[in-house]
Amino acid sequence: MATIEEFSNLIGKDVFTDKGSYCGKISNLELDLEKFKVRAIIVDVVKGSFLADIVGSKKGVVIPFQMVQSIGEIVIIKSISPSLFEAEKGEKETTEII
Repeated sequence: MATIEEFSNLIGKDVFTDKGSYCGKISNLELDLEKFKVRAIIVDVVKGSFLADIVGSKKGVVIPFQMVQSIGEIVIIKSISPSLFEAEKGEKETTEII
């Protein structure tokens, strides 16, 4: 079973995609306290990083924990296709307009 200390050790870790692109640093975690599981990692995007190219200079990008592939000295997440993100963003914008 994971401990609070283990969760807190994730804060500040660098996040990379499985293709080696830098995303930013973990700034927080979203926890499911009933199941004592991590739901998501919150990443502060760094200017010029892979995620910055997708979401701009937003802070606190929520990455579902299912996308995390590995945790060690760094955290590795599955790659996100910018075109897929743009398609989802466009659908949301269309839904909001309608």
